[in-house]
Amino acid sequence: MIDVIVVGGGPTGLMLSAELRLADVRVVVLEKLTAPTAESRGQGLHARSVEMMDQRGLLERFAEVSKQFQVGGLFGGIMKAWPERLDTAHPYGLATPQPVTERLLNERALELGTEIRRGCEVVGLSQDEDGVTVELADGEQLRARYVVGCDGGRSAVRKLIGVDFPGEPAKVETLLGVMELTEDPETVAAVTAEVNKTQLRFGAIPMGDGTYRVIVPAEGVAEDRTAPTTFEEFKQRLRAVSGTDFGVHSPRWLSRFGDATRQAECYRAGRVLLAGDAAHIHPPTGGQGMNLGVQDAFNLGWKLAAEVNGWAPEGLLDSYHAERHPVGARVLENTRAQITLMGTDPGATALRELFSKLMDFEDVNRYVTGMITAVEIRYDFGEGHELLGLRMRDVELKRGRLYELMHGGRGLLLDQTGRLSVEGWADRVDHVVDVSEELDVPAVLLRPDGHVAWVGDDQQDLSGKLAKWFGAATA
Repeated sequence: MIDVIVVGGGPTGLMLSAELRLADVRVVVLEKLTAPTAESRGQGLHARSVEMMDQRGLLERFAEVSKQFQVGGLFGGIMKAWPERLDTAHPYGLATPQPVTERLLNERALELGTEIRRGCEVVGLSQDEDGVTVELADGEQLRARYVVGCDGGRSAVRKLIGVDFPGEPAKVETLLGVMELTEDPETVAAVTAEVNKTQLRFGAIPMGDGTYRVIVPAEGVAEDRTAPTTFEEFKQRLRAVSGTDFGVHSPRWLSRFGDATRQAECYRAGRVLLAGDAAHIHPPTGGQGMNLGVQDAFNLGWKLAAEVNGWAPEGLLDSYHAERHPVGARVLENTRAQITLMGTDPGATALRELFSKLMDFEDVNRYVTGMITAVEIRYDFGEGHELLGLRMRDVELKRGRLYELMHGGRGLLLDQTGRLSVEGWADRVDHVVDVSEELDVPAVLLRPDGHVAWVGDDQQDLSGKLAKWFGAATA
């Protein structure tokens, strides 16, 4: 029997499979497409995702093929300078096209021993007390202890397990594609700047090699949203909105997206779980979609591995929904607000002008940037120290950096007292005795995803928290 079947080989599924393999869980990824897609909806990693890659030793790979950006308050098309004092040692994002992100995560998953099967469409799914049976389009059946649907907004897994996907349907649609332009770059930039005065869902962004990422409002909401976008439709909309089609030609890919917001009522149904777009869809404003998905995977991976490996304490796997569902709901809320700000009516214009002025205040800019980049996320671990529930930013130690110690995906006790112990949990938690001038607490216990599970210096209190998050002690 396979330990975990991951349905969907995009960034979320690949990140999840790599996290599971760090704990020696047997993973099979089933991807419907026979080859990686060239579409690049996700354009980069926000600060929290950058931190995650550093925590797993992948940041150098991404940095080599990406450009750093520092756009603070990337909210509703309103650009501000990067805020000061954002709580991260990685105060930047990485501009990384989604196909590149998928390639790097695919390489990582394979290095760790993930089995990836392409051209495998899931058409049936049933579960019992012992496992889940997955049926493929070609009639093959596979058996796994758990299944995770990472198969996008039209998730077959979500539909097969009957999880409701309530929300709001699309009211507007936008065309998106990559193509070449005949018009000179200066004219393209000038026209775009003029149109953006009243229409923010428009742009022609150079990508190098003579190609542009082009975005333009659709005429309305398509009756059949699965129907492919045509190049002629694209040219017509460009002319209607800007007065020119820039001489577009040689499209690499074309797509459309709407402003629908929906969220699965539950992220777990027995032995089947949902992550990424299978669990939530929303407009791409703020560039949060792909980041939200890989962050789901980062939260779920170690918990599901603990369940498979037999040491998960009661309720650990259910904490995935408890922690990530509210995060997804907040992203849906802020993207709804952004779409309102990007409207073309006088009310939206006035609101955007007011919001822009508010974001000139440092505290507002830092709040909005922390929300979009996900560095402000705090899980509810109950009352306690102000660090409790937050993810720990990278700090310098006497012997290196904190994130360098987290590559294995285990828990970690950073002990500045030298008096504490993880005896009984050493197979799941690393004990590091070191000091940092940046950390004004005796010791912190970090979960594998980097969130602070305990702060203090009392061994009995620590042992209780070790049992809560890492199960019973071993003899």
